[in-house]
This record gives sequence, structure tokens and C-alpha cells, in this order.
Amino acid sequence: MLDYALLDALLAVVRTGSFERASRELNVTPSAVSQRVKLLEERVGSLLVKRGQPCEATASGALLCRHTERVQLLEAELGGRMPTLPGMPSERRAKLRIAVNDDSMSTWFMDVVADFCVERALLLDLVVDDQDHTARRIREGDVQGAITTLSEPVPGWRSVKLGRMRYRAVCSPAYFVRHFADGLTRDALRGAPCVNFNEKDELQRRFVRRVSRTDIEPPAHFVPHGAPFVGACTSGLAWGMCPQRLVARELESGELVEVLPRSRFDVDLYWQSWRLSLGWLDDFSAMLKSRARSSLD
Repeated sequence: MLDYALLDALLAVVRTGSFERASRELNVTPSAVSQRVKLLEERVGSLLVKRGQPCEATASGALLCRHTERVQLLEAELGGRMPTLPGMPSERRAKLRIAVNDDSMSTWFMDVVADFCVERALLLDLVVDDQDHTARRIREGDVQGAITTLSEPVPGWRSVKLGRMRYRAVCSPAYFVRHFADGLTRDALRGAPCVNFNEKDELQRRFVRRVSRTDIEPPAHFVPHGAPFVGACTSGLAWGMCPQRLVARELESGELVEVLPRSRFDVDLYWQSWRLSLGWLDDFSAMLKSRARSSLD
């Protein structure tokens, strides 16, 4: 029989990345957290946490964390429906850990989910990653849901198309004159610095490949957040692929111009979540699908 006090300690260490932060989350001492994790490791006969900065789960630890999260979600669901059931921690809120891309975070996601989370007393634990790589979080079982470009559902998951996010290749007027006055030639694209969200961001390269019909590796700045990413473009530092909804005002005012007028680059977004039926998770998925229609192209 698994001891869920010990499993909660393991999950808190893995989520927060340290025994000290886990102790604050659980309102016990770091020594108590350490003792609980060690006792669990002794009982299962396997190392569960790689001690470091940050602490990370081993393969066995990750498996137990996923199990614990599912049990917590099921208990929260049952507690909401039967709050007087003995042993149900009525104060425990359901927590949904979601992988979401920064462009969605910067444009539509929070406005869409906020009311639902307030109404259901739902806690969000958001993991921000590139939309082409949130699928890795799904496969690793690190999240219960993800905004992703992956259309094919991961085994045990379900996939729903949300819509398309439209991007524009933009820069400041001064930057355009400096680099693209003679057009988007291959030489110009090779020398004009772009801005990437991180090293996994392929949008700029994909745009360059589309317009030049060749593989070009432009010099790149790395700015891992939506507003500063746009700022890198408005300041004249670089050109970049920005969500149309995020830069509509700057394009209208002339603060930004399109690198290639009237061009667009659409990215299909999908919501993948556990196939495990949970009332509030099913409702969340339905809400997300419905509300995303008015927020995406």
C-alpha cells in the first residue's frame, strides 16, 4: 500500500526543484521532507530523486509522480462532488499542469482560462515552452495538458484542434531601410539579424526558407519572452516572426513594418490532454476549444 504523505513529499521536491522549497509548500521542515523521500526510496528499493540544482526525478520517481498527480486529481474531483465523504481533503484544490507556448501566453491563453479557473477554484501550474516542443512534455508525462503543434494524439491522450495562430515577419522602419532596402535577397537574409525565442525556435528559419527557397542560418538574438521579443523588433535590433494579434497596433501606427508585405505564416495549434475522464478537466477542454475559436485565426 502506497503512503501518499511520502508521495506528496516526492512530488513537491520534483515540482519545486529543491527540498527547501518543497518544505515551504508542505509546511514542514526540509529535514522532514528529506526523511520522507528517503523512506519512500527505501520502500520501493530505488533512487527516486537526483539530488542537485535543481533536484530532478529519476525514471522511477517520474512514474510515481505521475501516479500521485492522477490520484490527486481524482481525489479533487471526488471531493468536489462529495465534500462530506470521510477522508476527503476538502481544502485541496485541483491543480492542472499545462505546457503552453509563450505566444499563446502573451496573446489569448490567460484571458480564456482565467474565469474558468476562478469559478472552479482550479490552480494552474504553467510550463512555458516552444509550441513545437511542448509535445515532449506530453510524452514524458510531465503535464496533464499541452498547447502544441502536434496533431496526432500521444497514446493515452486526446487531441483537439484549437485554431491557427497567424504570424507576421516584422521589423522597425529603420531596420528595414538598413537591411532590406534592396529587397529580401539571400545575401540580405544572411546578414540581417533575427530574434529567436530560444534555440528550439524554428519560425524565423522556416520563413527564410519559404521566401529564399534555400536553407539560410541568419544571425540570431535570443529573447525568451513575448513582450521583449516584440521590443527587439520595434527597437531596430532584429526582425522576427510575431503573432499578428500581438503587433496589430504597432503595424497600424507604423512603429513596425512587414519584412515582406502581405505575407503571413500560420501555425496550427492543438490541445492535448489526458484521456482519463475527469469532470472538470473535460469541462476545461470543452471551454478551451470553444473560447479559442474567437481568439485564434
